[in-house]
Amino acid sequence: MSRRRYGLPERQAADEFRPVAAARKTKFYRDKQHGKWLGVCSGIADYTGVDATIVRIAMVLGTLMGMPLILFYIVAGIVAPKKPAELFHQTPDDAKFWQGVRASPRQTVRDVRARFRELDRRLAHVETYVTSSNTRLSQEIEQLR
Repeated sequence: MSRRRYGLPERQAADEFRPVAAARKTKFYRDKQHGKWLGVCSGIADYTGVDATIVRIAMVLGTLMGMPLILFYIVAGIVAPKKPAELFHQTPDDAKFWQGVRASPRQTVRDVRARFRELDRRLAHVETYVTSSNTRLSQEIEQLR
């Protein structure tokens, strides 16, 4: 009765009310949108940051040399999840950052820490300048009031 009062259908699937988990940017996904067949080579290219054409050529050459790469490709095409739609709308800078995280997480953490140290140093310099007894700056601030 209360469901009808609020205009809701009698039966709702329980999954409709569960929050959708955010896609992990460090996980391997098949990229069907940019892929040729199952999207595995395109997914590998996206994951590693290597051009998809190079990955495809390596896959063909490896298969011609007798490696069981076609079997790997088919298994990966079946097992790997499709790339979520929300990950298709990344900026190039975001994509490059997350490829770096996947390639070497420790180096990425060092780079981020170095950036924060540099920002902290610059902010401390600005704070020192603003809080110093700079008479010219004090006069400019007073004129703005």
